[in-house]
Amino acid sequence: MDRQQILDLYEWEDGVCFRHPDKGALPTAVVGVIHPGADSVREVRGCADCVVAIEDMRREEAARSGSEYEPGRVGEPSG
Repeated sequence: MDRQQILDLYEWEDGVCFRHPDKGALPTAVVGVIHPGADSVREVRGCADCVVAIEDMRREEAARSGSEYEPGRVGEPSG
C-alpha cells in the first residue's frame, strides 16, 4: 500500500498531534487512548506523518515476528 492508501483507512479531524503539538490544530487520527483518571478517557491523536511512521513500525515488527500485518489498525486495542 502507498502512503495515501494507508491514510485513507483512518478517520481524520482537526486536533493536536502528540509528537508535534507546536504545529497546532491540523488533521489528525486517533493513535491511542489513555485513561488519566478513574472516570476519564482521552484520545491520543497523530498527524499523517506520525500515523505513517507508526504503520511502518507495525509492518516491520510483523515481518520480524512472522505475524500478519494489517494496516489501518493504529489506535485499536491489541490482543
